[in-house]
Amino acid sequence: MKKALVAYFSASGTTAKLAKRIADAAKADMFEIRPAVPYSAADLDWTNPKSRSSVEMKDKTYRPAIADSLDASDYDVVFVGFPIWWYVAPTIVNTFLESIDLKGKKVVPFATSGGSGMGNTSRELAVSCSGAEVVAGRRFSTSVSDGDLEKWVISQL
Repeated sequence: MKKALVAYFSASGTTAKLAKRIADAAKADMFEIRPAVPYSAADLDWTNPKSRSSVEMKDKTYRPAIADSLDASDYDVVFVGFPIWWYVAPTIVNTFLESIDLKGKKVVPFATSGGSGMGNTSRELAVSCSGAEVVAGRRFSTSVSDGDLEKWVISQL
């Protein structure tokens, strides 16, 4: 079986819960993508065009600093999870992906969202995954069954 990693960014804890379920199903290690400067509630106010998250998401080249580094050389498959922001992954996910060597690995995006789909997420993340195979991602509701989640995870390994 391929060695898997579940890396995730979770602003509110919802994506963290899903990441844990995916890691259990894949028998994978976990890595939390944490910002070097934590987001405050005001930073995450998507209705404020001057909030930190709004400013970051307006500039596709912006790369917020992450708190920790990771050596991903032992992994074959990297599941990467995040909440959908503005129909794509938060730019901090690009920061993480660009910080590790993904050459020859499979990258599997997964997301949580109150209603938005994956949009252009996989295509936009692919630019940060040099040398990797980036597959179409999937958005999950918080009510996804364990059986459906496990079936999806196994199909990606």
